[in-house]
Amino acid sequence: MLEQNNIKITNKKPRLTQFQRGELQGYLNAGITNKSELARKLKVSRGTIYNELARGTTTQVKKINGKHIYTTQYLAETGQAVTDRNVARSRKPLKFGRVKAFLAFVDELLLDRTRTLSPDAIVGLAKLKGLFSPDEMISTKTLYHYIELGLLKTRNSDLLLKVRRNTKKVKKTQRPNKTVLGKSIEERPDSVESREEFGHFEIDSVVGRKDKEDDVLLTLIERKTRREFIVKMDGKDADSVNYALSSVLEEFGEYTSAVFKSITADNGSEFARLSEMFGDRINIYFTHPYSSWERGTNENHNGIIRRFIPKGHAIEDYSRTQIRMIERAMNNLPRKIFAYKTPNELFEEELQKLVS
Repeated sequence: MLEQNNIKITNKKPRLTQFQRGELQGYLNAGITNKSELARKLKVSRGTIYNELARGTTTQVKKINGKHIYTTQYLAETGQAVTDRNVARSRKPLKFGRVKAFLAFVDELLLDRTRTLSPDAIVGLAKLKGLFSPDEMISTKTLYHYIELGLLKTRNSDLLLKVRRNTKKVKKTQRPNKTVLGKSIEERPDSVESREEFGHFEIDSVVGRKDKEDDVLLTLIERKTRREFIVKMDGKDADSVNYALSSVLEEFGEYTSAVFKSITADNGSEFARLSEMFGDRINIYFTHPYSSWERGTNENHNGIIRRFIPKGHAIEDYSRTQIRMIERAMNNLPRKIFAYKTPNELFEEELQKLVS
């Protein structure tokens, strides 16, 4: 690179910055279309303007009075997207030569519908297990970018979760009154909310087909470790829930009260008898009516279950062995928040503390 009169000269074709693209769109919308004038305003060559317009001009269709009207327009967002894609592809041979095996590894895991791994979990797992050297891998951010650009077999639609993590706001619309079935979530200790203490669970039910005859899933998640239990039930009623919950508690024998300190449920009728049946040994709390986000862990995990059992599919079509396989897959999912340890590993560590 040389510098003459404070002007940097390189052998690369000049490109507009993202800010300049926005300026260019503004000038065009204001009716300034002369290429020389646009070049002067943006302090670039006429050739750069021509190239940018070729990249960012797109055809749009509008329906007016029942007729389709086609218009061409430069969009800064399109120009930036095309540039990003071209840059990524120009670097592909050099980078892909080093990370080809890693990307094949990523595709294999993400396209395996029996697994629940996210791109970030795969990157973390590969680092934790030392499966690839740093030069043979790419970062989570770059991996998502490659998927977005279509450089892998995996597409966005194949990803487990790609969601906005916005805090859900309480709507101030009036709802019909609903009976609270026991102690309010407001009475729950701070140690439960902060996830500092082991032994606090969230409970929920997952339906498949909207049919009273279909089976239902009971989900029980420990808040600190994210360890999940999934039990198939014959129906969505209080007796079925109590029977299924009892079967989980029995697995821990004399340690039941140490493992299950509290359970938080919503105000669904299927949980109406939790306090009556288990309140003498477990603290039972209930969320506010119509406030499902107060059991955020349950809500997120139920979304993962839907990867295996989509809405509208009959749960009775899935055997108890298959349900166990889903449970095992979810509990063996490495979590970034835990330095890529799995819920199973963390849960076992907590159990060892109880017996030692």
